[in-house]
This record gives sequence, C-alpha cells and structure tokens, in this order.
Amino acid sequence: MGKVKEPLPVKLVVGMISGEESLFEQAEKKLTQKFGLVDFTSSLLPFNCTDYYKKKMQVNLKRKFISFTNLIDPARIVEIKLFTNRLEENFFCPHSKQRRLNLDPGYITLAKLVLATSKNFQHRIYLGKGIYAEITLRYKRGKGFTCWEWTYPDYRSKEYIEIFNHLRKIYCHQVLQNHPSLT
Repeated sequence: MGKVKEPLPVKLVVGMISGEESLFEQAEKKLTQKFGLVDFTSSLLPFNCTDYYKKKMQVNLKRKFISFTNLIDPARIVEIKLFTNRLEENFFCPHSKQRRLNLDPGYITLAKLVLATSKNFQHRIYLGKGIYAEITLRYKRGKGFTCWEWTYPDYRSKEYIEIFNHLRKIYCHQVLQNHPSLT
C-alpha cells in the first residue's frame, strides 16, 4: 500500500482571452489582489486556432498568460476556477450577458499542465462544485511539454509550448528552493 502524502505545491497560471486589450490589465489587477504577485507575463498572442468564442465574444481575439510567484495547493484549483468565473461576469457587456473576457486557470507541476474547466468530457476528472480537471500537456524529459490527442489546438502551438516550458523552469527553481531533497 502506498503511503499517503501531501502533493508538492504547484504553479498557478491563468490564460486570458479578449478582443479588448485593456481588459487584460484590469483582470490582472483583480487576480493579483487575490493570488499575489505575477512573476511572468506573456506577450499578446493571436487567438485564431478556433472559432469557439467568435459568437460569444468579439473578433480579433488575443491571448495572454500570467503566472504567480506564490505556489498553491493543487486542491485550490476548484476555488480558483469558481473565482475566475465570477470575475468574468464583472466584465460582461453592460445590459447583456455577452462575454468580453475569458479566464482559464490551471497549474504546472513537474510532470504536467492541468487546466480547470466547467465542461465535462471523457478525459476530464470531476473535482467538485461543477469543476473538472484536464491534463492538457505532459512533460517528457529531454523533449519538454508534449500534447495529448485532446489538447486544444492553441495549446499545441510552438509559442504556447515554449511558454509552458519556460514556466516549468521557473517552477523547478521555486520548488527546489523549498524542497532540496528532490535533487
């Protein structure tokens, strides 16, 4: 029988999608108030791998990723996804329910990128309170992050993979500082 032990803390990452660049800064301000200082901000990336959000949001969508200095308990991802869902509502178009901002929280471990979602599917695990987890990318030694058959098209891109490999390096440094026995 395996011994039950607490997991290592993980690196919180939030992906943001919007057609209004000013909303990224506004959302980041609210996220830092809740989760602490940001230690990485990506450049704005075109979000053009899918038409999924075109009916729900504007055109010329952009994506931006941020990560946070403070590592978190991975069990908090349910609470974090519920918070980001409520935060999105603050940015709805006035007098309508049309979204102007999408927030996708997840976390990085030494072995994977996990995203939180409210949508069930065959490869997602229910966590509670209507939230599911998906292992979107897996880490392979010598290769970096790699895709699964279900990985979203944008998360398959070279730019995204480079971002997550970079964030994993930051995370490795952070976790080794606090857990030197891992070396």
